[in-house]
Amino acid sequence: MMRILVAEDDELLGSGIQSSLSGSGYAVDWVKDGQSALNFLNAGPYDLVILDLGLPRKSGLQIMAQLRDAGQAVPVLMLTARDTVADRVAGLDSGADDYMVKPFDLDELLARIRALLRRRAGRAAPLIRYGDIELDPASHLVTNRGLAVDMSPREFFLLLELLENQGRVMSRPALEEKLYSGDDPVESNALEVHIHHLRKKLGNELIRTVRGVGYIVDKTA
Repeated sequence: MMRILVAEDDELLGSGIQSSLSGSGYAVDWVKDGQSALNFLNAGPYDLVILDLGLPRKSGLQIMAQLRDAGQAVPVLMLTARDTVADRVAGLDSGADDYMVKPFDLDELLARIRALLRRRAGRAAPLIRYGDIELDPASHLVTNRGLAVDMSPREFFLLLELLENQGRVMSRPALEEKLYSGDDPVESNALEVHIHHLRKKLGNELIRTVRGVGYIVDKTA
């Protein structure tokens, strides 16, 4: 599950974004001021940040400057109520990867998030293919030999993370950070259970255990 930080002080909008992202299977942390956003970003890795330009305590531009000065390359989608060219230029020049003006459609927000995550993973195509397996991040559909495979949201995002990192051993802590937000309790054997389910649905040979290290999906030839 991809981890997303939402920094938005508007209660109605922030709640709507959090609900929409959680319903789409993302692990979401929501904060309402700039200093809290920086604290969360410094505490753990995120796959993407949704950042309001006009936050209290620290502005979106101040956060962007500190992120990029610190060498953090996490994709940032900036939100603002001010639809001027100068504002858009300032946001993008500060290091933001995309920009949306309020009000906006949540379906478009989700599509832009998928595009940013795809770009971050170095993929141009929207679909991920691995042998007979095909994964569609937009529809959350996985097929194996053309047949749909039923998956929970965490199984889906675990498979996505492993397929996007083919040839790399993913440690247990790294995978757990991807699958759970800061408020979610993590049972000691939860990751192993998800791995077991994926193997049962897609074949034991798909995910290889590297004992004492983690898990890996080997690169295809």
